[in-house]
Amino acid sequence: MSLYFTKEHEWIRVEGDVATVGISDHAQQALGDIVFAEVPDAGRSLAKGDDAAVVESVKAASDVYAPVAGEVVEGNGALADDPSLINRDPEGEGWFFKLKLADESELAGLMSEADYREWVKTL
Repeated sequence: MSLYFTKEHEWIRVEGDVATVGISDHAQQALGDIVFAEVPDAGRSLAKGDDAAVVESVKAASDVYAPVAGEVVEGNGALADDPSLINRDPEGEGWFFKLKLADESELAGLMSEADYREWVKTL
């Protein structure tokens, strides 16, 4: 299992050829209390950088982008009933969607967890 991050504050956890995607703890803290989340439906094809999901907080609404290309295999339905899962466990149960990777070589363009945590300190 490998964990990567983007400069748009998404994380991506890869197991085999399936990646789980969510927003980082830094992102959820910046957003504040999350009140709504919309996740993609299974079967949707995404290109790297596509708008994949929406998250709304008391402060702002924000898109969640696809860190890599692939086909959505599952959206996190629990977020519709309890979007605060993103605040409580952003890098765990608050995931947004699972994606079957189209091109594993795209992972090379993402940051490692250590690199992301250091980069966030500079913001």
